[in-house]
Amino acid sequence: MAAAEPLTAFSRWYLYAIHGYFCEVMFTAAWEFVVNFNWKFPGVTSVWALFIYGTSILIVEKMYLYLKDKCNILVRCLIYTLWTYLWEFTTGFILRQFNACPWDYSQFDFDFMGLITLEYAIPWFCAAFIMEQLVIRNTLRLRFDENAEPGDPTATIALANGHVKTN
Repeated sequence: MAAAEPLTAFSRWYLYAIHGYFCEVMFTAAWEFVVNFNWKFPGVTSVWALFIYGTSILIVEKMYLYLKDKCNILVRCLIYTLWTYLWEFTTGFILRQFNACPWDYSQFDFDFMGLITLEYAIPWFCAAFIMEQLVIRNTLRLRFDENAEPGDPTATIALANGHVKTN
């Protein structure tokens, strides 16, 4: 029996894209509640967020693999935060050329061209920590077993009432 293979780059990109998309909808819903006390929690995003988050987190994954033994987590999260600002500015700038940029931070005090804002530095830093510790590390642990049948357990361990059954 062949060993289970790690997920492909495209599979990981897809998981990262969905994660980023979901987090953005949840963040905008929470923001709407905190700022406007809107109990409807309307979370919004753009289809562009799938590409933006999927690609960005895949690049951060590469950074993580390179940096994990070279510097501590606080330095890594600072690097990821700086990357996030660079990526958000770049993608926003490109999308703005087509009148397609879904965000505008012009109303913030410390914005730059309405594409990035320093007010989000702490949330981006916290997101970088969660991204590395939960999302990237666990995604890299996932495996694909092409011989497994859908619905069949791949492990030969027998379970009874949630406990490992010994013979």
